[in-house]
Amino acid sequence: MKKSSNRKSSVSRARTYRAMGDFWDSHDLSDFWDKTRPARASVHLESEESFYGIEKGLSQTINKVAKQRGVSPHTLVNLWLQEKIRKLKTAGRG
Repeated sequence: MKKSSNRKSSVSRARTYRAMGDFWDSHDLSDFWDKTRPARASVHLESEESFYGIEKGLSQTINKVAKQRGVSPHTLVNLWLQEKIRKLKTAGRG
């Protein structure tokens, strides 16, 4: 198959990303699997989280409150810490 320099996609024959999106909104890749080729990618992920030890009784309380509020303990702790830091920053300005 001859490639066109202004064509962005060989499968959809789309010339724009919008047209490519429209094509894939109404088509399934499994119908074009024979037109694909292997791809290699190198990905380096770094954790954006830090973990801190929490006293067992406090952890149990966090779990209980999180369950009552319908959120994960992870989410609850992050929300509480964000709130506390916001208050500290506000108090430091005054």
